[in-house]
Parts: sequence; C-alpha cells; structure tokens
Amino acid sequence: MSTADSSLGRAEELLERLKNRVATLEASAAADGDIDEAIDTLAEIAELAKQIEAEVQRARQAADAAA
Repeated sequence: MSTADSSLGRAEELLERLKNRVATLEASAAADGDIDEAIDTLAEIAELAKQIEAEVQRARQAADAAA
C-alpha cells in the first residue's frame, strides 16, 4: 500500500469518527443536552477536521512525489 493510500485510509477512518461525533452533537442538541458537553464535542470535531486535512495533505504530497 502506498503512502498516499495509507493517508487516505486514515482520513476515511477519521471522517467516520467525525460523522459519529456530529451525530452525537445533533442528538444532544435535540435533547437539549448539556452545553459544556456540546462545546467539548465541537472541540473534538474541530480536531478531527484538522487531522483529516493533514492526512489529505500527506496523500497529495505522496501522490505528487510519486508522479
């Protein structure tokens, strides 16, 4: 498996985690959940988004290097 493929695989895994956290946040909002919990969840979502961006960037760099 190439570096680009590995990075994209990790990005997909992180995206699934992000989707789960968004679903949790939506459920909490629908149930008038705890605001502190919602803030923590948003922070987790932001961190996952940064990690996804980094993996996509690694995949791009690896693909460019291989070309």
